[in-house]
Amino acid sequence: MINQAIIPLAGLGTRLLPLTKSFPKEMWPLGKVSILERILSECLSAGIKEIFLIISDRKKIIKDYFESDKEFEKKIFKNKKALQQLNILKKYKKKIKFVFQNKPLGLGDAVNTCKNKITSSHFLLVLPDDVIINSNCSKELITAHYKYKSSVVAIKKVSDRDVNRYGIVGYSAKNRNHLKINQFVEKPTIQTSPSNYAIIGRYILSKKIFKSLASKTKGKLGEIQITDAMQNLLISNEKFTGCIFKGKYLDCGTLDGYIKSFNEVGKN
Repeated sequence: MINQAIIPLAGLGTRLLPLTKSFPKEMWPLGKVSILERILSECLSAGIKEIFLIISDRKKIIKDYFESDKEFEKKIFKNKKALQQLNILKKYKKKIKFVFQNKPLGLGDAVNTCKNKITSSHFLLVLPDDVIINSNCSKELITAHYKYKSSVVAIKKVSDRDVNRYGIVGYSAKNRNHLKINQFVEKPTIQTSPSNYAIIGRYILSKKIFKSLASKTKGKLGEIQITDAMQNLLISNEKFTGCIFKGKYLDCGTLDGYIKSFNEVGKN
């Protein structure tokens, strides 16, 4: 069963400086809840029982956010509505475990910090910059995993000018909203890209990924890339399915993207 998830949160947030200098972007509001709480809610609704949040010492505020504050609760004990809101955090806290990555070396390195934590054959990986509304993308991927008995990545078609911003998949067959993947390429040019289908931050990955990550050197940007490790697994005959998800994708990784996402959520 897919009952464990990894959410990497230790990034430096350089694209959103100076706003992220002391307050992590994952804690920014998106509608009535934070970006991170939206991601956690998606995971729990998809049946995830244990969630590993990868943070750094600089982001201990995330851990503090979910900790109980008895003194504060005493001060507001008469405010039942406020206490109910705090109890929502307690629901998440029961499912969360924290893992520290104090020297960010890329997504692959972040995932690798949990190599001794994952106990089942496959796990869910969710990137918090990528918010998907109006449908539970993680649940869609889990369904595809059981149907095709494979690893799965969430994908969407992007324009030619945006291909070099993403990991891109090549494929040998298409069945409605599912692709049989035969290639992964990290941020290709449009001339070298095998398709216009981009990986969006949801993955169902085999535990074999940890061995692949251990054997990979640094890729583009001097970081350990998850895309390179997945390509290595493909070469070793690991099956991968691309899932064209149903929901609406919101990119919260840049300030312009966050503002657009905030406005979009406000419409719903």
